[in-house]
Amino acid sequence: MEQPEKEFKEPGYLSKSLEVTIKVGLVLGLVTWCFIILKPFLMIILWGVIIAIAIYPLFNFLKVRLGNRRKLAAILVTISMLALILLPIILFSGSLADAVVFVKDTMMAGKSLIPPPPDTVKAWPVIGPPVYELWHHASENLSEVAMEYKMQLMTGLTWFLSALTNAGLAVLMFFVSIIISGAFLVFGDSGANATRRIAVRLMGEQGVETVANAEVTIRNVARGILGVAFIQAFLAGLGFLVAGIPGAGLWALISFVLAIVQIGVGPVVIGVLIYAFLKMSLTTAILLAVWSILPLLADNILKPILLGRGAPVPMLVIFLGAIGGFISFGIIGLFVGAVVLSLGYNLFLAWLMAND
Repeated sequence: MEQPEKEFKEPGYLSKSLEVTIKVGLVLGLVTWCFIILKPFLMIILWGVIIAIAIYPLFNFLKVRLGNRRKLAAILVTISMLALILLPIILFSGSLADAVVFVKDTMMAGKSLIPPPPDTVKAWPVIGPPVYELWHHASENLSEVAMEYKMQLMTGLTWFLSALTNAGLAVLMFFVSIIISGAFLVFGDSGANATRRIAVRLMGEQGVETVANAEVTIRNVARGILGVAFIQAFLAGLGFLVAGIPGAGLWALISFVLAIVQIGVGPVVIGVLIYAFLKMSLTTAILLAVWSILPLLADNILKPILLGRGAPVPMLVIFLGAIGGFISFGIIGLFVGAVVLSLGYNLFLAWLMAND
C-alpha cells in the first residue's frame, strides 16, 4: 500500500506525467490548428474523394483502353463529368431566359400572364371551386391578387432566391470537386495505399476489408441514389423538352432534387401532365404520359439493383444510412451516413460472432 504513494511522490513521476501532458497538448493543438486551416476546403476535398471513388471503375476501364495512360484517362473522365453537369445548367438557363422573354412580351402586349382556367377545374373534388375562383381572379387582375397575398409571395420569393443562390454555390463547389477528383484519380494508387495503411494501424488486418467495404458502399450510393436520380431527371426533362413544356430545364432540375431526397419525380411529372392535358393537344399529352412511365418506374427498377449490387451489408442498411445521413448532414450525408452505418453494422456482427 505504501509503494504506489512513494512512486507518486517521486519527482521523476511528476515530471514524466507533466511531459506526457505537454506532448499530448501540443499534438492536439497542432491537429486542431491543421483542422482550422483546412476547414474551408474539407467539403470540397471530401466531395472530390467521393467522386473519385465513384467513377474509378470507369477511369480504370478507360485507362486500360488508352495503354495505361493515367493522366489522359483522368482528363477525359473529368471533362465528361463537367459536361454532364453543364448540360442541365444550360437547359435551365435557356428555360429561364425563355420565361423572362415570355413575361416581357406578354406584359408589353397588355395581356394577362395567367390564362383563364378551363371549366373542368370546377369539377375537381373538394378543391375545384376555390381553385377555379382564385385562378380566374388572378387571370383578370393579377396585381390585385398579388397585393392580397403579398406576404406569402414575398416569403416564397425570398426562399426561391436563397435556394437559387445556394444551388449556384453548390454547382460551383461541385465543379471544383470534379477537378480535384481528377487529380485524385491520377495519384489514386498512392492515396489508396496510404488509406489502407492508416486503416491497418487503427483496426489491424480488418482495416483493409473495412476500406474495401467503404469503397463499395460509396459506389453503390452514387449509382443507386444519385445515378438513378440523374436518369429519372434526364428522362423526365427529355420528355418535357420534346413535348414543348415551358421551363423544361427548370422542371428537370426540380425533378433531380426531389429524386435525391427520395420524394421522387412524381409530383413534377403529375403536375406537368395536368398542364399538358389542359393546355396542349390530346395526342401530345398522351405521348408525354406514356413516356413519363419510364422516369416514374426507373426508381423501383434500378435502385434495388444498383444500391445493393456487391454490397457487403444488406441494402436496407445502406438505404437507411444514406437517407438518415442526408437528413442530418445534407447531400454529403448520403455517402457519409451509408458508410458509417455500414461500418457500425459490420462491427456489431463482429461483436455477435466473437464468442462463436
